[in-house]
Amino acid sequence: MKDLLISITKGLVDNPNAVSVDVDEPNEEGVTVYHLHVSEDDMGRVIGKQGRIAKAIRVVMRAAATRNDAKISVEID
Repeated sequence: MKDLLISITKGLVDNPNAVSVDVDEPNEEGVTVYHLHVSEDDMGRVIGKQGRIAKAIRVVMRAAATRNDAKISVEID
């Protein structure tokens, strides 16, 4: 899952070397939180107009997680 998030994000940004993902342990509800870090210059590209790209990334990641019977959440830091 982490590799999928990194590969999606690296295709969007100008500085792919600055992309990193931190993964938290599942909380009491079983949700694993993925923290996506990009450079300040690429933040707008990842979020998109009115958050559309960020929403699309979250939808793709949730769909991939349901195939693995997991619950995830993606936060852009």
